[in-house]
Amino acid sequence: MANEAYPCPCDIGHRLEYGGLGHEVQVEHIKAYVTKSPVDAGKAVIVIQDIFGWQLPNTRYIADMISGNGYTTIVPDFFVGQEPWDPSGDWSIFPEWLKTRNAQKIDREISAILKYLKQQCHAQKIGIVGFCWGGTAVHHLMMKYSEFRAGVSVYGIVKDSEDIYNLKNPTLFIFAENDVVIPLKDVSLLTQKLKEHCKVEYQIKTFSGQTHGFVHRKREDCSPADKPYIDEARRNLIEWLNKYM
Repeated sequence: MANEAYPCPCDIGHRLEYGGLGHEVQVEHIKAYVTKSPVDAGKAVIVIQDIFGWQLPNTRYIADMISGNGYTTIVPDFFVGQEPWDPSGDWSIFPEWLKTRNAQKIDREISAILKYLKQQCHAQKIGIVGFCWGGTAVHHLMMKYSEFRAGVSVYGIVKDSEDIYNLKNPTLFIFAENDVVIPLKDVSLLTQKLKEHCKVEYQIKTFSGQTHGFVHRKREDCSPADKPYIDEARRNLIEWLNKYM
């Protein structure tokens, strides 16, 4: 997942002190954090965690932000009880750790969450947003599930395969210019493949001067130079969901 020169795939950055507006529930075999929309519009968004897990306050903060824009949001534990990555851990064992948490093998969890959203939250339109590990999962799911009306993959690893362009519904890809995990050549490859073959709407945005994690793991007040990019990326995320859901 990460390149050999930089085995650490992402730094935890700024861990927010944030309690959350939602609550935790049990959905079949997995736990999840749910925030109900203030307006019942029949729309829901699945927010997929990064390697630091479903309880990371930063991810819940983004989920609550999305919820405030008219969506019921859910952050499931896609590691299904397995420990998230410890940022103080030994990064030399990260590749082995990652093998036990495959972002492309979450179909059982997705099935349970879709059932919950439809039956318990009365969702008629469903989208997905994911960060880092979750961004990779979003790309995979948008090629597999036509019922997802819109997807936003935020700095998800680009898998070099022939089917990376086979999106079923509109997908927004957000990348950072100075991402040590995702080189710009990978973004260029994705751009080329989608331009040649994709039959649905998509957009690829690369944010100048930014690094891996900037959308959800940097505080808005961390740097005056970064704040406009953080705000723009979050605004783009919401606008994409609003446009296609």
